[in-house]
Amino acid sequence: MPLPFLTADRAFDEAAEDVALPFDDRDRWRRPYRPGPWRVGAAALVLLLASYVLVAAVIIAVAGTLSGAAVCMAAATVVILCALRLLRMGVWVSARGVRQVGFFVTRTTPWKRVVAVRTAQQPVRWLGLPRTVQGQALTLVTADRAPGDVPPLLTTHNADFLARTEAFTRATASLNLGTDEYPRT
Repeated sequence: MPLPFLTADRAFDEAAEDVALPFDDRDRWRRPYRPGPWRVGAAALVLLLASYVLVAAVIIAVAGTLSGAAVCMAAATVVILCALRLLRMGVWVSARGVRQVGFFVTRTTPWKRVVAVRTAQQPVRWLGLPRTVQGQALTLVTADRAPGDVPPLLTTHNADFLARTEAFTRATASLNLGTDEYPRT
């Protein structure tokens, strides 16, 4: 079963440098980069935990307590959904705008509100933890918000780009080309 949210389309890697969204269907939301090994590894560990919970549910069901098995199955379903949401997190682009998908919150900014996309050297959170390190952050400058009010879209030290500076550079270039390609009217 293909999981389209797990990997970005290969067309981003093979696209010409002057096209932000190299697809026929530009209205479809796509990630301009592949998920990083930290994000995929964390999701794999969460899915491993879900497999143990599912095995426990089968053992409990065979032992005869179906209500306990149902609780374990429900817990495993929640854990699997959390792993899928973890894989879906990141920045997505389409002809409609830029979408930043978090674990609990999704924020969409239409291209007409985007004034610029800027990369700045600043303290960034390391793997989303409270610890900050010096790194690069890609931020959206919108007409209605000050640059400091918007959290960064991408950083060099998040789960997708830690130790992958080339991927960060490609993703920022794709987003910069997207602001140039789409009209702001």
